[in-house]
Amino acid sequence: MLRNFVVITAASLLASCATTQNESNALSSLARVGEVDDRFLSYNVEMVEVTGGRFWRPYGASGSDRYEYRPPLDLSDSKLRRLAAALGPTYVRVSGTWANATWFADSDKAPQKAPAGFDTVLTRQQWRGVVDFVKAVDGKIITSVATSPGTRNARGEWQPDTAARLFSYTRSIGGSIAATEFANEPNMLWLTQPPAGYTGEAYRQDYARFAGWLRQSSPGTALLAPGVAELGEPTRTIARRNKSRQILEADELISANSPRPDAFSFHFYGGGSVRCGGGALGMTLQNALSPQWLDSVDPAIARVAALRDQVAPGVPLWNTESAESSCGGNPWAATFADSFRFVDTLGRSARQGVRVYIHNTLSASDYALLDEHGNVPRPNYWAAVLWKRTMGTTVLAPPTAPDQNLRIYAHCSAQGRGGVSLAAINIGDGPLTLPVGAKARAWVLQSTGSSVDSKVIQINGRQPQADDAGQLHGLDSVTVSHSLSVPAKSIAFVTVDDARNAACL
Repeated sequence: MLRNFVVITAASLLASCATTQNESNALSSLARVGEVDDRFLSYNVEMVEVTGGRFWRPYGASGSDRYEYRPPLDLSDSKLRRLAAALGPTYVRVSGTWANATWFADSDKAPQKAPAGFDTVLTRQQWRGVVDFVKAVDGKIITSVATSPGTRNARGEWQPDTAARLFSYTRSIGGSIAATEFANEPNMLWLTQPPAGYTGEAYRQDYARFAGWLRQSSPGTALLAPGVAELGEPTRTIARRNKSRQILEADELISANSPRPDAFSFHFYGGGSVRCGGGALGMTLQNALSPQWLDSVDPAIARVAALRDQVAPGVPLWNTESAESSCGGNPWAATFADSFRFVDTLGRSARQGVRVYIHNTLSASDYALLDEHGNVPRPNYWAAVLWKRTMGTTVLAPPTAPDQNLRIYAHCSAQGRGGVSLAAINIGDGPLTLPVGAKARAWVLQSTGSSVDSKVIQINGRQPQADDAGQLHGLDSVTVSHSLSVPAKSIAFVTVDDARNAACL
């Protein structure tokens, strides 16, 4: 009897060793398929947050207006800085639609009203706050310049005066602008406040004028273009049928004869929020985890990449603004329901050659990583922190998923040394098994309630928190062996330090 027990145990051990070896080989042999910027996951601080002004009114706030006034964001707040620093290194993009008509005052005190041709005033004190904040959080500044009537001469041609003052002042206080777009979302023509009869040809001339000025006056600043706003279907088609608002096609804004950008930029929103009529176009909580919704970024990346290959082959793709939906996001953008799209889009984008992804926003409206009232982290913030801590810059071909409801993305681990990290998203109704090798560290994100539209999550069964000083708690990993059971409707980050992947050494 003892002899049979020993034989059976030995056989079990051999099978276990073989399984472990197969799991290890699977991760060690994942091929390198791309590379992202070390600031791949970044965020946007809207220009209107810096100056103060009317921005998207959060759901639940009093009033029926789409917008509400908010004072300038306190970028010196120590808790905000510590929370933002946890997402470093990063790009901090200070732009948005409001930047198209913002005048830089080059003084600490703003005039009572903006000069003719501008809507908003940015003071030196406010911009100095941006520069100080960015330094404190291990960031680099990205922006765009004003294009409204106040920037143009009598012939309607864009002039660099306002931009020159901003760039010069930035240098004078020891700051720098790492990259810039000309206009924010220039294909949405009305948002740039152009002269009457403005055309794609006129825009290309203005862009060339801007690029020439930038190369001469700030050669260390990367030129991003064309910065088009891409939308998912059916919102994209519906928007183009609105004859009252002209939308230019991307190839009308840039051509092979245009100045070559350093990165080919675009924005992406899967649809419009319910505050802008998105409910009639299928923007519902029930669709927040659907494959069609999660996959909707793919056609946008393909369109932008195809144009890039025609006019600026070899230039990297940057998504310089993206969130759950336009117009401030849907009510569930602030909940765990959107974390599935958020993490999936990060993985899909990196795998398809997008080198930088900038989330909109850090702390304004419903799609923000932080609730603006008290800087309380939302589920997407915790997902962003874990992405930063686990997923490195080398993108790997993912292992085969055991089920279509389990979406897996693989990178070299953030720590390197041959390690591999996985982001696994289970959109199904039951647990699914993820092979992880002999030993791995895991973080499993789940809703605390029965529905995914919860603003509170658990990580490995514990609620993560940020204290009043911005220190993060509840982010400890658990050790798993051979496989991880990924619960229904959950997200898991896994790091296998001993994967010995040659691409990750």
